[in-house]
Parts: sequence; C-alpha cells; structure tokens
Amino acid sequence: MNILLIGSGGREHSLAWKIAASPLVTRFVAAPGNPGIAEHCELRDVQATDVTGLLYLAQEITADLVVIGPETTVAAGLADALEIAGIPCFGPTEAAGKLETSKAFTKAFCDRHGLPTGAYAICEAAEEAKAALAQFIPPWVIKADGLAAGKGVVVTPDRAEAEAAIDDAFGGRFGAAGATVVIEEFLDGEIGSLFALCDGKTSMLFGWAQDHKRAFDGDKGPNTGGMGTYSPAPVLTPELVEQIRTRLAEPAFAGIAWDGAPYRGVLFVEVMATREGPKLVEFNVRFGDPECQVLMLRLESDLVPYLIACATGRLADLPPPVWRDEAAVCVVLAAEGYPGTPRSGGEIRLPGTPAEGVAIFHAGTRRDAAGVLRAAGGRVLNVCARAPTLREARDRAYAAVDAIHFPDGFCRRDIGWRALG
Repeated sequence: MNILLIGSGGREHSLAWKIAASPLVTRFVAAPGNPGIAEHCELRDVQATDVTGLLYLAQEITADLVVIGPETTVAAGLADALEIAGIPCFGPTEAAGKLETSKAFTKAFCDRHGLPTGAYAICEAAEEAKAALAQFIPPWVIKADGLAAGKGVVVTPDRAEAEAAIDDAFGGRFGAAGATVVIEEFLDGEIGSLFALCDGKTSMLFGWAQDHKRAFDGDKGPNTGGMGTYSPAPVLTPELVEQIRTRLAEPAFAGIAWDGAPYRGVLFVEVMATREGPKLVEFNVRFGDPECQVLMLRLESDLVPYLIACATGRLADLPPPVWRDEAAVCVVLAAEGYPGTPRSGGEIRLPGTPAEGVAIFHAGTRRDAAGVLRAAGGRVLNVCARAPTLREARDRAYAAVDAIHFPDGFCRRDIGWRALG
C-alpha cells in the first residue's frame, strides 16, 4: 500500500520509523518531513497546512492512506478534502477536531455530554476574564482558546501574573487563538495521558504515558509542548484506565458522533487523577508529542493495520495491540530560549550508531547547504530509549543525550521522577 504521512516533527519521525517497518508498505512519502524522516521515506516539500497541495500529492502517489500527524493539519480541514476525494485518512475532520482546536467548545461539549472536567469560564474580553478570576481559588489556570503549540497555558498563584497572561492573550500573543480565553479550575492530582483509536463507531485503547510540561527540572518554569515522557506510567493503574475509557474516551466518541462529526483517528485524553476520579484536562486530536515516541518504541504490533482500520471503519476486525513488556523514556533536547524565542541554527553532531534500545527522533532540524545538521525549532531532538525497567531506560536515554554535540541545547534531567521517586 502507498502511504502519505503529514508533518515534520518528532511525533512524525517516530510514526515514520514505525510505518516504514511494516511489510504492508509499498511506497512511503512524507510531507514536508525533516532530515530524520528522510531516512525512512521520500520527502515532498508540501507544507502541513497546504490542503490543496497535500490533496494533489495524495492523488499523485495514488495514496491508499493518508496519516495526519499535527493538529494544524486537522484544523486546516485535510481530512474533509480527502473524504470528498475518496482517499482514506487517519485523522479527524475539522468539525471533530474542535475537541482540540477550541477549548471553549470542549468545555461546553463536556457539559453537554456529561464528561467530568473542572469548572470554567469562557471570556471574550480582558476585563471579563480578569473579573472571572474571582470565581476560582488560586492557582489560576488561563488558557488561550485555540491552538498555541502547547504555549497558550499559564498556571499561576499570583494575581498579577494571571492578569498579565490574560493581557498577553487578548493583546495578540497567540494571534486568533487568544481571541477567547478560558479560565479553569485548578485540578489537584497527578496528570496522565491516554490514547484511544476510533473508526467512527468502534473504539480501542492504544496506550498511555506521562508527560512533563514545565521547561525545567522539578516542574519549574513555563509550560511547553512537552519536555519528556515515559511509558508505562504508574499513575495509570488498570482501574484508572478503565474509568478513563468509560467516563471520558467512549463518551467523547459517542458525543462527537451525536453532534454529527464521527471521529476517525486517535484521541489523546489528558486527565488529572483526582480524589473524585479522573477529570479531563484537555483533548488532543492526534498522537501526543512527545508521547507518541515512547508509544512507538513499546508497540510490538504492526502500526499500519490500525491506521488503515480507523480510516476505513474496520477497527472491530482487529485485536487489541500488543505492547512490549518494557519501559520507554523520551528526553526532549530543546534549543536555548525555548519555549520563548529559541536559538536557531546551532550545529548538531549525532553519534554514529545509537546504542541498543536507543532511538533519536528529529523534532526541529534542518541540513544546511554543506549538509551540516542544525537546529530549526524549539524542540530539536527526541532522545528515546527502551529497557526492561524505567530506570534502565532513563539511564540509556541520558547516556545518549550526553553523546550528542549540541552546545545550544538543554534538557530536563528528571524525566520519570514521579515514578522513580
């Protein structure tokens, strides 16, 4: 089968790595891709939000399946265009994608369909949002309504910082994404990430992990798109996973279908394990980044049958996926300045052959005219490792980090700290 993968980050590199290993693949193309993805397939220079260009590319290579990586492609409506053209797509329509692209939509969706989440206020102006802070006990959670690459969330106990975050959003820091602001109740507990597949009718759990959102060790510093992950995560006990499935994942799939937008693809359910049970933090309408990386390292099954089954309504024909009885860790190597203005262009030198159980996924890299690998984003590399225990996996990952020459880079040194104590 011919497969087209959309995206250029670390998530897409890990998907490319896994897809390329499938015996079902005849031709494999990615757009726009990155230097790491180029090791596994052809690259075409079509941007992830160029719906017309991507549709033409899918038709040109007679794609049997298009796999959407980033949320921006969902928001651009690629799945809708592919559906009209009769090309199977792993990824939801623009309407179903509102579960991520609008936090205000999702909060109202939870109320409408009875999904457990925190209290909230939806605000259309700065003064309204500042007044709404009085309805909540600090720390305050301020979120830009739309897509902000994981940077549109501020959690602070300081009233002045909360008001500054509101002013930033309405002042245009996040563009149209900040035109509406959601103030949320702070949920006290431990966070976890669960993934579920759906083909429009049938759904299936597809792994879980725990992310580290803050930029620096000890969960300090600003929120990011994610500085590292590990899987499995002890917080996601079998009991909690079952509660998330029955209270959040399945009701979300049923609710969005009831609303007229059946879901096809993967749903990322970020939850807080509270004393009252799991409560939704947010939905993402694609694999997490960097959660996808540890899932791909642990997935024993061929990924491709699950992707095509979601796109064609045949998920009920497949057994649950098989996972390696090992732990996986991902350490994000970011450019200095991230999540603000990252230092771009720094030279990167990777070791020759990665050590056993280690994979290095490119997240924000490019090659210059001389072929030198350079930083081209905030999160630059995802250094991942798999091992029989979490501690061994973490040790392997950090040993691999230390073997990389990237003077402009930094990473957290405590990935997995909650599980390791």
